[in-house]
Parts: sequence; C-alpha cells; structure tokens
Amino acid sequence: MSDRPEGAAGADAAIVGIRRAALSTDLAAAVAELIRQRRLGPGDAIPALRPLAEQFGVAVPTMREALRRLEGMGILEFRHGSGIYVGPNANRLVVANAMAPRPTKAKLQELLSARLLIEPAIAGQAAQRREPAALAALQEALATARSFIGAAAPLGAAADRGLAEANVRIHQAIAAVTGNSVLAETVDTWASLHARDQAEILMLHGDPEQDYAEHAELVACIAGGRWQLAQRKMRDHLAGVLATITEAGEPT
Repeated sequence: MSDRPEGAAGADAAIVGIRRAALSTDLAAAVAELIRQRRLGPGDAIPALRPLAEQFGVAVPTMREALRRLEGMGILEFRHGSGIYVGPNANRLVVANAMAPRPTKAKLQELLSARLLIEPAIAGQAAQRREPAALAALQEALATARSFIGAAAPLGAAADRGLAEANVRIHQAIAAVTGNSVLAETVDTWASLHARDQAEILMLHGDPEQDYAEHAELVACIAGGRWQLAQRKMRDHLAGVLATITEAGEPT
C-alpha cells in the first residue's frame, strides 16, 4: 500500500479524495486481518502507530486515520500513554452504529416490530438448545432485575437505569442461550440502538413488577425446554411494549 499525492485541483482533487478514502478502508481491513491472523482477542496489544505505518508502507497520518476508523467501530482501543489494543468488537459480525441518532418514536416502533418477528423464534430456539453456561447467565440477569424491585430495592434514577439495563441484559442472555453467536450479536445491536430509551419505556410500561413477572415466566419456559410457550411469552411481552410505545409521545 502507498499514499496517493495530495494537492490536486478540481476533478483530480475529487479523485484523490476517493483514493484516500479507499486506502483508509483497505488499511483498516488489513489491520483487522492482522488481528485475526495473529489470533488476538480483546485487550491484546497491537504494534504502535509508526511501526504499523512502516509495515504497510504508508504515511503516519494515513495509518492513524485507518486506526481511528477501527476505533470508532470498537475494533481497536487507544489507551493514552499505553498503546493500541484490540477492542471488544474485533471478532463480531454485527456491530451497531456508534454515531446513530437517538431513535424517533417511529423508529422505535419499527425496531420493536422487527423484534416481534425475530425474538420469539430466538426464545424458542433458546428453550430447545439451553446452552448451560449461557442459561446460568440468564438466570443471573433475571436475579439482577429482581434486586431492583420491591421494598428492599434501591431508589432513584440510578436504580431505574439499573433495572432497565438488567431487563435489556435478559434479552441479550436469551439470545446467548441459543449458542448462535450471530443471533447474540444481533440482539446486542438492537439493545445498544435504544439503550437510552429503556428507562423511559419502563416508566411508560408503568409496572416493574409485571415486567419482571413476564421475564420470569419467559425464563422459566426456556429453562424448562417449553419452546412453544417460550415463543408465545416473548411475543406477548414485546407486543405489550410495542403497544405502550405506540400510545406514548416522542422520546424526550
């Protein structure tokens, strides 16, 4: 790989811009491939900026641009004074857009409608597969949600956020129980897309106890291998959330 000359005017400048963008994309892909070839995982260090630039035969600013692109995708992490490390998304196939705007009511409805089509089937597969370690994590997520409800539960906005995060984690854990990493990554992506709205959805739903009861019944069906009932419980639960969103105003 090599840098293209800069400073061209008119149409030539536009072509140079396209080439630079293509070079940055190719560099980012090459670094991602380097991570895979070396079998590096999250938290592992990669070579520093200048050695990488020398390895790929490009200028340091161009190499930095490619690495920042990977950082924005969660594939790399820059740690000030320490170096460059493999990020949590390095081996994922499905990655959320970190720069996505907050969803409108219409987008939330579309998102929940999509989940209604897919997550009941995920719940059914989870009940049939019941991957042991993931099932234990699901039970733990349910217990965490329980800890935020009732007389002994903490009060305030932090508790609301904690309960909302625990509820999201239940859905993520259900997908993990299927043993299918792509399904798990897909649900993770949905969760991140409207994570900021979960507390508001919970308040609109109006009854944390009922919400917990629905999750508890769903988890019991999955743990018991009752896949058809698990599908129905998931469908009913998401349909209720969608109805709540439909009746509410725009997210604040």
